[in-house]
Amino acid sequence: MYVPRFMYLIIIFSCFLLFHNHVQAQEPLLEICSNTANYTSNSQFQTNLNILLPSLLSDGTRDGFFNTSIGTSPDIVYGLVQCRGDISMEDCRSCLNNSAVEIIRRCPNRKDAALRYDLCILRYSNTRFFSQVDSDLQSLYNLENVSDADANRYNRQLGNLLNNLSTTAASVVTKFGAASTDYSDFKDIYGLVMCTRDLPATECFSCLQITIGWIPSCCANSDGAQVFSTTCYIRYEIYPFVQISSPSPSPSPPPPVQGKSVNVVAIVVPVIVAVILAAICVYFITKRTRKNRRKRKPELIYENDIRSEDSLQFDLNMIRTATNDFSDANKLGEGGFGAVYKGELLDGQEIAVKRLSKNSGQGSLEFKNEVVLLHKLQHRNLVRLLGFCLAGEEKVLIYEYVPNRSLDKYIFVPARKADLDWEMRYKIIGGIARGLLYLHEDSRLRIIHRDLKAGNILLDEEMNAKISDFGMAKLFGVDQTQGNTSRIAGTFGYMAPEYALHGLFSVKSDVFSFGVLLLEIVSAQKTNNFHLSGLPRDLLSYAWKLWREGNALQLIDPTLTHCFSPNEVMRCIHIGLLCVQENLEDRPTMSSVVLMLNSYSLTLESPSAPAFIIETTTGAQESENNHSTSSSLLYSVDGVSFVKTNPR
Repeated sequence: MYVPRFMYLIIIFSCFLLFHNHVQAQEPLLEICSNTANYTSNSQFQTNLNILLPSLLSDGTRDGFFNTSIGTSPDIVYGLVQCRGDISMEDCRSCLNNSAVEIIRRCPNRKDAALRYDLCILRYSNTRFFSQVDSDLQSLYNLENVSDADANRYNRQLGNLLNNLSTTAASVVTKFGAASTDYSDFKDIYGLVMCTRDLPATECFSCLQITIGWIPSCCANSDGAQVFSTTCYIRYEIYPFVQISSPSPSPSPPPPVQGKSVNVVAIVVPVIVAVILAAICVYFITKRTRKNRRKRKPELIYENDIRSEDSLQFDLNMIRTATNDFSDANKLGEGGFGAVYKGELLDGQEIAVKRLSKNSGQGSLEFKNEVVLLHKLQHRNLVRLLGFCLAGEEKVLIYEYVPNRSLDKYIFVPARKADLDWEMRYKIIGGIARGLLYLHEDSRLRIIHRDLKAGNILLDEEMNAKISDFGMAKLFGVDQTQGNTSRIAGTFGYMAPEYALHGLFSVKSDVFSFGVLLLEIVSAQKTNNFHLSGLPRDLLSYAWKLWREGNALQLIDPTLTHCFSPNEVMRCIHIGLLCVQENLEDRPTMSSVVLMLNSYSLTLESPSAPAFIIETTTGAQESENNHSTSSSLLYSVDGVSFVKTNPR
């Protein structure tokens, strides 16, 4: 069959265009490989980076965002990943996996690097960049311009669309907004804006406004463009490239081509694109004539994992029905502020309902504190708030239901200790550590929990640890390191000495509680109810005694028999003792703890004596040259007694 020569040319060029677009789609929009600092192979920085990247991928593909840090100065590495707010988690996972491979290939041995694709961004650095606006903008724009007749209305509608979207995106947790608006008959503009979620609302809005302000100088009258930095991203087109209201995906034309390059391809492409666009325009004109007239106002669409405060509020009657009117048969447990009940909503969803007692110390202030805190927090090792109820004197919090209850129901119950083998316990320890690290360093707020204990660690169906009960949590500013209070509340045995005796709390007081909890998980013994006869009267004293004698492995829960890793157990005991040192300055940060749990190449310092050790006069058992005594000072805080030892 005869085929005219021009048909061959069209086919060959179409193949080239498709191939070019395929390759181009794999190229990042933004590539930063900083030359300011490099790391060497097998260095501690590389080790930390190798720990960071899998962590970013694992946690980032849960809700589309994650940031964290690994290590300590000078080898600390900060990292962040985020996916576009309208894509599936499968697409998010694919983009982030590709980014993790590409960033090492494209930026070998660099301590500061970033890749931004259309669907995601990955960034790491040896300097902290969280919550900081990057105004170093770059852009890509289409070669085609809107007609002169449409230009004024197009620019006006585009400005209104992007400004409305930036206001919306700055106010929601996902920091994402997408919408469309018309600019002439049968012609719409589709737009999206996005900030990285670590930016506070004001910084997000500022970043987006700076980005919008760049458009007239880079992309005036272009019918599509992308403007971006490492913290903000704006894209607009005259075709539907983003999911807004229709569930079925729309075909996307080729991505925008950098306009500055002038070559033969740039001359021929508009001819082919014009034909394609004409066909697309005919399709959409036909489609729209079958529908009602288009909406005249932009409809802001965004996916928000945490709903607005109004929609978070549950009806009290619904909660009463779900919990069988707060029946004892539904009660899961009782804490300092009230009871927790299991419930089931009409759609079959299981929930946990915390009903605050009317005479509890929490009241409205602590209630709002917990709602506001949990409203903002999203991490796989934190319990998720579903909603709340305020009705008269009733104050109720509704959480996700975590089926395996709390950690204390396992490690302190003889019949259930064996249900947690060492592998599970080590996984739980790591989960608690990552959750605390998020609270202390990686969330948009710095949060001190102040009541970390086994009863406040919930276990999901896969035995992942989830920190719960934020009723006593405190918010810190980014640069704030310590606070104090005259109202000391907490659980005996878990409170750090500086908090119990003087009301001083910081991230290091949470670290102390974590150390106590870690030793409890290893030993399956309660710190405030230690009952091994003939031995020291508290868990910390016993652990310290075994450590000094070189018998630390004797601390392990006997039900584990020999089914454990001695190196892992020894390292956990070592870390636990570092965390419970009396001097808060000697205790590690949670970022260091996470690193110590994951990196066996890191040498640990020797711990000093824990706080609250109860000792007796020892002169009769020791030589004259090594004679020592100790006196005890008794303190009472909210009816709980504490002992502080003063050696002399």
